[in-house]
Order: sequence, then C-alpha cells, then structure tokens
Amino acid sequence: MDTADDGTSTARSLGAWLDRLSFTDLSEGDATARLIDAIVEWAGRQGWRVYRRAPSVVPLPPPMRGSSVLDVACARPGGAAPIAIEVDRTDRQRTVDKLLAEAAAGRLAIWVRWGPGPFPPPPLPVHLVTRQAARRSGKWHTVSERPAPDHSVAAPVVAEAEELPWNP
Repeated sequence: MDTADDGTSTARSLGAWLDRLSFTDLSEGDATARLIDAIVEWAGRQGWRVYRRAPSVVPLPPPMRGSSVLDVACARPGGAAPIAIEVDRTDRQRTVDKLLAEAAAGRLAIWVRWGPGPFPPPPLPVHLVTRQAARRSGKWHTVSERPAPDHSVAAPVVAEAEELPWNP
C-alpha cells in the first residue's frame, strides 16, 4: 500500500472505503460497531491480519491494571509498520495520547472520527479519517456529501392542464 509508508495513502484508502458505508437508525454504540466492522473488512481485504480490541502500548490509568486496548490493530507483511486504529464520535484527549504513543512505538496511527463534525485534525503523525453522520430522534445515520443526481435538482416541468375526452 504505502511504499515509504508515511500512512497517507493507507488513511486515504480507509477513508474511501468508509465513504461507501451507510447506516440508518443506529444507536451510538451500534454505529461505532458498524464502523469497526467496516474497518475490519477493509483491512482483511488488504490481506492483513486483523485484531479487534488489541492491546495498546498505553497502560490503563490507576487503579486499573494492564494495557489499554485499540479498537482495531493490523499486522502487515513485508516489514510494513503495524496499524493502530481508534474509532470515536467525540474529541477525546485520551485517544490522541494513545495514538501518539502508538506512533512513537512505530505503528501507523489512524483516528477514525464520525458524527456531524467539525473534526479538528490531531497532531502529526496521527492520521485522521472521518465519516459524516447525523442524529435524528436519538438515532444516527450516515450523511453523504455527494451532490444530488441531476434528475432530482432539475427545474420542475410545468404543464398546462387540459380536459381529456371522455368516452363512456
């Protein structure tokens, strides 16, 4: 995917994949799960080993023990850097800190943000991938930035009404 592997083309590929994802009437948790499922499918199609809830290099805050987890991690062949992916609707400093630590450990760090935006860019070298979504009646649905097709934005046709012949 990336020969120099600064992560840009990998993030763009994931963004293009998620642009095709659509969902309607999902809770926040179900929408996040749908995004994670789509990311897992994308990574699997790349031929990578994919791990959900993979251990992070970041320890859990006290008094908890162990490591934090990543939403998705990918191992890539040929010496390519592993990928660490987090998925969030909100802007969380803990996520930024976790992804910065993953990048410092040699992983390609990608933050998938979804919701209505705006999505401020995280500090480099964390890559940002976004998916627009809106909430209606407490449920989430994807939003497309694609323009409406011509047939739906054309000026309406005005016709003159005329009486038709009636043959009983």
